[in-house]
This record gives sequence, C-alpha cells and structure tokens, in this order.
Amino acid sequence: MTQTSTETPIPHNRLEHFPVAFFSAVMGLMGTSLAVEAAGFTPVGHGIAAFAVAVFAILAVFYIIKAVRYPAAVAAEWNHPIKLAFFPAISISLLLGAIALRGTMPDLAAIIWGIGAVGQAVLTLAIVTSWISHRGFGVGQMSPAWFIPAVGNVIAPIAGVPLGFVEVSWYFFAIGLLFWIVLLTLVFNRLVFHDPLPGKLRPTLTILIAPPAVAFLAWLQLNGGVLDPLARILYNLALFFTALVLLQARGLLRLPFALSFWALSFPIAAMTIASFRYGGLSGASVFTAIGWTLLLLLTVIIAGLVWRTGLAVRRDEICQPE
Repeated sequence: MTQTSTETPIPHNRLEHFPVAFFSAVMGLMGTSLAVEAAGFTPVGHGIAAFAVAVFAILAVFYIIKAVRYPAAVAAEWNHPIKLAFFPAISISLLLGAIALRGTMPDLAAIIWGIGAVGQAVLTLAIVTSWISHRGFGVGQMSPAWFIPAVGNVIAPIAGVPLGFVEVSWYFFAIGLLFWIVLLTLVFNRLVFHDPLPGKLRPTLTILIAPPAVAFLAWLQLNGGVLDPLARILYNLALFFTALVLLQARGLLRLPFALSFWALSFPIAAMTIASFRYGGLSGASVFTAIGWTLLLLLTVIIAGLVWRTGLAVRRDEICQPE
C-alpha cells in the first residue's frame, strides 16, 4: 500500500512580512488632504489629514513592533533594491504632516518638520551610500520607486520656508533636484532599453509625475511665489509626465491589486495642487480646469485604493511572503 503525502504550508507571521511600502498610503492620503484644501474644501481636507495621521500612527506601531521582533526582516527590506526606496515614505509622511499643520499649528508643524527633515537627510545619505556600495544593483532592479528619496527632499521647502528654515530648505531642494535629474536618466534607460517593468511595479510609473510637480511647488516657496521660467519649466515637465502616465492607465487597470497601486495617489495629488497654483498665478483658466479634473480623478483613485486595501487586509492578500 502506497502512502501519499501532502505538503504542509510553511507557517509565517504576517507581522514579519508587514511591508515598509505601506507608508506610501500615508503619502497618498496626506497629499489628497492638501489637494482638497487647495481646491477650497478646507474642512474636508482637515478630516482627510486626521485620517492620514491615524493611519500613520497605526502603521508606525506595527512597523516598530516588527523591527523589535523581526529585525532580520527589516534588514532584508533595507537590502532589497526596490523596497529600500520606500523607507523615506516615513520621513516624507512627517514632512507632509508639517505642511498640513503649518497654517493652524505652526509650532507643532515646526517640530514635526524638524523630525521629518532629519529623518529625510539621514535616509537620503544612507540610501545613496547603499546605491554606490560595491554590492551593486542590476539595471533590471531599478524602477521609478527610486525617485521617492528625491521627492522627499524637494517636499521639505514647501513647509520649511514658511516655518523659517530657509537655508536648510535650499539644501534639500538642491539635493532633490540633482538626484531627480540623475535618476530620470537612469530610469528612462531602464524603461527604454531593458525588459518591461514587472506587473507589481508598473503602477510606480506614476511616480514620474511627482518630482517636477513637487519641485514646482517648492521653487515657488523659495523664489517668493514668482512664476518665473524655471517654475514654468517644472510645471510643464510635470504636465508631460502626467499625460504620459495617463496613456498607461488602460494597462494598469488590468493588473491585480498590490500595495504598489498606492503609488498612483501622491503624484496625482501633487499635480492637482500644482495645477491649481499654476492656474492662479498665470491667470489661465485651463490650468485650473486641469486641477479640477485631476481632483476628481484623485477622489476616485483614493476611494478605490482605500476600499481595495481594506478588502485585501480582510482576505489576507497582503503581508504575505513573496
């Protein structure tokens, strides 16, 4: 008599596989709150910001527990060529929180900005050190997610200048602008001359929008709100990348859900705010209309992401080993 054996699944703890990429959801929610405020719906924006703070607190607690109980898992994410780029989402979330608070609670905003700025500076140095280390990354391991550290630097001046951190804001803007240009060249080389991005990473194409859109808003803070040639160049580059990404929307909608879909939210939010600002400064209503159109799209995206993420949590589709 032959006895058949069945394979027993290897048990795992979901907390061990709790991804740092989850913090990109906070970036999206915070960005949405600022976009809604830019459209004039301040109370709604404050409500979304409060929800984003609650989400950040919950994620931070889970990730701290993970770091204590499973330090090897955190180290594995740090040593991963793609997951590494999501660590600055934590410091970026703090910088976005400072932007949301700077008008109503400037003292608290300054403290949060300081913590976020220090974290962003340290993470940028650590990540760039990792990139240029001798272990080496292959071209196929590069994705638009690598822009996240650069985006975090150009976010800093948006709240930093009004809060009085002008010289430090220039530092962050310079670093962010430099690495955006460098990474843009490398990422396009990867997209044009190498294999297509895997399905899970294709939503990160939307991140192409964020650096010029955020840099436009940061530059306006640094130059006193003047719509000068550099400001126009940055906004129009963001407009080009927005059109480029929208052409990919059909293919993105066919992909199965993954946390990487949260990459859709913050860049669209940044472009929405930039369009409202550009329309107001230029006096051209077409750009304000673009802002309203993108706000509508952003609302649909956020509603869909919140619903689909909640569904994925209930179905145990996330925090799984890869």
